[in-house]
Amino acid sequence: MELDAVLLARLQFALTIMFHYLFPPLSIGLGAIMVVMEGMYLKTRDIQYETMARFWTRLFALNFAIGVASGIVMEFQFGTNWATYSRFVGDVFGSALAAEGIFAFFLESGFLAVLVFGWDKVSPRMHFFSTVMVALGSIFSAVWIVVANSWQQTPAGFHIVQQQIGDQLVARAEITDFWAVVFNPSSVERLTHVLLGAFIMGAFFVMSVSAYYILKRRHEVFARRSFTIGLGFGLLASLVMLLSGHSQARSVARTQPPKLAAFEGLYSTTEGPTPMYVFGIPDTPQQRIRYGLAIPGLLSYLVHGDWQTPVAGLDEIPVVDHPPVGLPFYTYHIMVGVGGLMIVLTAVAGILRWRSTLFEKAWLMRIFVVAVVLPVIGNQLGWVAAEVGRQPWIVWGLLRTQDAASRAVKAEEVLASNLMFAVIYVLLTLVWVYVLDSKIKHGPGEPTAGEPDRGGEGFLATAGARVSPAGRSLTSANPAPLQGEGQG
Repeated sequence: MELDAVLLARLQFALTIMFHYLFPPLSIGLGAIMVVMEGMYLKTRDIQYETMARFWTRLFALNFAIGVASGIVMEFQFGTNWATYSRFVGDVFGSALAAEGIFAFFLESGFLAVLVFGWDKVSPRMHFFSTVMVALGSIFSAVWIVVANSWQQTPAGFHIVQQQIGDQLVARAEITDFWAVVFNPSSVERLTHVLLGAFIMGAFFVMSVSAYYILKRRHEVFARRSFTIGLGFGLLASLVMLLSGHSQARSVARTQPPKLAAFEGLYSTTEGPTPMYVFGIPDTPQQRIRYGLAIPGLLSYLVHGDWQTPVAGLDEIPVVDHPPVGLPFYTYHIMVGVGGLMIVLTAVAGILRWRSTLFEKAWLMRIFVVAVVLPVIGNQLGWVAAEVGRQPWIVWGLLRTQDAASRAVKAEEVLASNLMFAVIYVLLTLVWVYVLDSKIKHGPGEPTAGEPDRGGEGFLATAGARVSPAGRSLTSANPAPLQGEGQG
């Protein structure tokens, strides 16, 4: 079987992007939560909030480091595997990536040193300012990366210039309106969606680790307060994400109708109201959804605001421009299902927290220990749906993926680099998991008064841990603060 260099290059970019995308959302969400925790310390001078800020800063630094290491690889692929694409979008991407480096990365990495090493060297206010700058830097980084990616989905603010290179006439996009590039038709809604996903991921990470401590009956004041702050972030962001997802789907229907048709398995335009499939199996040869459960007219209502107007299907565009249906359909529907599950989880936890009974529910704490995988799944599948759904275009309506790859790179070379990256990323994952697990097992530092530091199984093996009926240590010599923590 002959190797396909373009397919291998696409798989390599998917591998590197999906691995890298484990870390920026976590850094963004965790950074925002750290700002709240340290702000609470400045306001109350309660040492527990400082302990929280110090602990989560250590985990933030670990994820930041792995994120930087894994992100560098992507830049080189533009020049090695995607030379035609890089020439076409260089003016646009160069501006966005330069802005990301100047306004985001240097801001974040510059103040990171003060954040990590400056606890006893600068004033509390200066350290809080550094925390804010690091959080803003991570958000600004997302802004420029999303702008660059959104421009590929909905190009704006440019014109096409023909350039003679040797005996070939090649095209490149040049910026004519920088702010039209920044505020292209999909950038704001996509950025909102990405940041909400990051906030949810940070919140579920905090709740997962905190639930582990609660189950292990360790650092309970710290864990309850951390869980409560994470729960507030997670519940609010999950609810807003529901609105953001609806708004973005309507935007996709307006700017990229074939992508929405792929998401919904809409092979042909209906004569009347368009149903929405809750689940099903796309059958592309037969151009229909098999074994599906459809809600009549719901897609018409969500897209157009009424129950009668049809939604455009794939039959309204040339077959050569059809995206694949199966992968976008499955990833989109699983992503939506995961989002709904996170809303239910955080809503139930929020009600129980309001009733002061949350931390008595050992079964729910066990769920939250492993529920950190939900936002990871949601973020990854959302990216897959968005990127596969815009095929066959790498730049929507302007440059096809098949035409964007480098001509000088052989398939065997791409395959070899794929294998190399796979090995490196497996090793990086093992290092990350080992260091993260050791830091979590170590805990936030010396135990507070009346809270013995109990050892035992690690964080990754605690799903079956037990907790006392009261939701706190039965041997605590100073239960009064813990009782106070149980209040709404």
